[in-house]
Formats: sequence, C-alpha cells, structure tokens
Amino acid sequence: MRLPRKCSIKQRAEFARVKKTGQAKAGRFVILSTLEDPALAHLKTGFITTRRCGRAHERNLLRRRFREFVRAHAASFPDTRRYLVTIARPGAAAATFAELEADWLRQARRLGLLSNTMPSP
Repeated sequence: MRLPRKCSIKQRAEFARVKKTGQAKAGRFVILSTLEDPALAHLKTGFITTRRCGRAHERNLLRRRFREFVRAHAASFPDTRRYLVTIARPGAAAATFAELEADWLRQARRLGLLSNTMPSP
C-alpha cells in the first residue's frame, strides 16, 4: 500500500521548520527529525536523499525503504500529529533492509515515537 500524497511534506518551509524547531537523532545510516504540530490532521513525512548517498537508483531504493518503514510503524506512534523527516546518511545505500530498519527504529525510539519495549526486527 502506498503512502497517500497528503501525507508528504511538499514545501521547503516545512522541512526548514522541522530542522529549526524540531528534535533530531542521528544514527549510523539515518538522521530522524520530528516536530509535533497539533494543527496537523495526520502524520506528514519527508525523505531527503542527497547525491552523496549514491546514484539515482540507490537514492530511489532508499526512499522506497523509508516509505515502507513509515507505513509499517507509523500506526504504533502514540501521536500522529507531527512532521517526520528521514535523512539518509552517506553509506546508507550499502546497508541491508534489516540494518536500515533497525537504525530507523532505534532513532524513532530515542525520539520517543515508539516505546522502548518493542522487539527489534
């Protein structure tokens, strides 16, 4: 199942607002940033994959994987009225799906998006 288009961060100002006033945690492969906003009706996500992460097909693969992480785990967030930005770090394209998911989940727990008692994948 796809993430609906209404759940995407589309404007540069939204990315900048999350970066300036939100919280961020960095892992080995990803940086996860979040900002709670009661005015939102649902979770809004954005993904940043720069050319330092790899070639176009590798960046597209990373974005597809990040979308799957959000789709699979966003339902367990205690509050979905927030912005969530996932930034790929250099070397993320060489990681396996399981390594990326484990790192993404670790950062989500550190930000308080998931409970610490959830089993790792």
